[in-house]
Amino acid sequence: MFDPLIAFIRDQYQTNDPIPLHAPTFGGNERIYVDETITSTFVSSVGRFVDRFEADMASYTGSPRAVAVMNGTAGLHMALMLAGVARDEYVITQALTFVATCNAISYCGATPIFVDVDHDTMGLSPTALEAWLEQHADQSDDGLCRYKADGKVIRACVPMHSFGHPVHLHELVRVCKTWGLVLVEDAAESLGSTYHGQHTGTFGAIGVASFNGNKTITTGGGGMILCSEALGNRAKHLTTTAKKPHSFEYVHDAVGYNFRMPNLNAALGCAQLEQLPGFVAAKRALAAAYRSFFADSSLSFFSEPSGCESNYWLNAVICSDRAERDRMLEATNSAGIMTRPIWALMTRLPMYDTAPRSDELTQSNWFEDRVVNLPSSVIPGLIPDKAP
Repeated sequence: MFDPLIAFIRDQYQTNDPIPLHAPTFGGNERIYVDETITSTFVSSVGRFVDRFEADMASYTGSPRAVAVMNGTAGLHMALMLAGVARDEYVITQALTFVATCNAISYCGATPIFVDVDHDTMGLSPTALEAWLEQHADQSDDGLCRYKADGKVIRACVPMHSFGHPVHLHELVRVCKTWGLVLVEDAAESLGSTYHGQHTGTFGAIGVASFNGNKTITTGGGGMILCSEALGNRAKHLTTTAKKPHSFEYVHDAVGYNFRMPNLNAALGCAQLEQLPGFVAAKRALAAAYRSFFADSSLSFFSEPSGCESNYWLNAVICSDRAERDRMLEATNSAGIMTRPIWALMTRLPMYDTAPRSDELTQSNWFEDRVVNLPSSVIPGLIPDKAP
């Protein structure tokens, strides 16, 4: 029953070879910039492309400051430290997410609290968040939010924009402000996505993007912290081993981290960022083709939430149940078309199976049983001559 879908995907990519889920596209100045970096010998953490990549990313997203790091997970770790997350505190996030979101919380010695997602975003639900807080949390005289069960501080909230689809940010900002939570956006998958005209990653105190090899643009490995000037200065200092400027002495004033992005990776990132508008336009055109294909199907294509423009990092289709999901995964992968299920819920993983969570994770369980991601690489022929 999945033969028409297999034929459709092969027609889009015009190949009989195996088709990956998401491969990088190199069609700009990548080789020129990387060769320039090698010639300069500044291939490590010092070089002009790091500064340029940070400035270009701040300009593209509208963030006051951008700080490049070695990968998105390191960026999330640093973001949570900047948010003040400390050992034995809690951070609220969604049960339906990639494991890096929760691992970054654990790196701080904190514990995740899992709440449900919304049906129209696949991301953290403001309604579910507010309901959980009203039942399980209170605010002390010092303004801190605390978990009623043990009195420990709930410091932050981390929504993740699943597959590039923005969560309901205005509502989340309101809930976090009411309860004194620091909002940290996991925007690893949503570079190029906007919510009511504003780029994701710029609504909370801090946002984090990823440039892994399978992301919309790549630096091979890398991430970017989006934040205020003040937090950016602190992030830059801590991610550079907390070394104070000096012409020759080694002076470090805090426990620092070697989270720096090498200049070689930043050179690749600069070239990729130049092409990002075209990449997003091509990915949105592919999403439109998928949407049209599934219009008369029993399967449902997952479209961007109202008021948003998604980058459609990974296109997703909703099956009727887990059995149909598994049949689709088997048929497509056997035919050389890479498809993948959504992540297992974090509450099912052994390191997080005792973490606090909402009594009901209805939407999270529903999506886990039904979502299949489809090949979503940029098709060069869909890139407009002049991208918006």
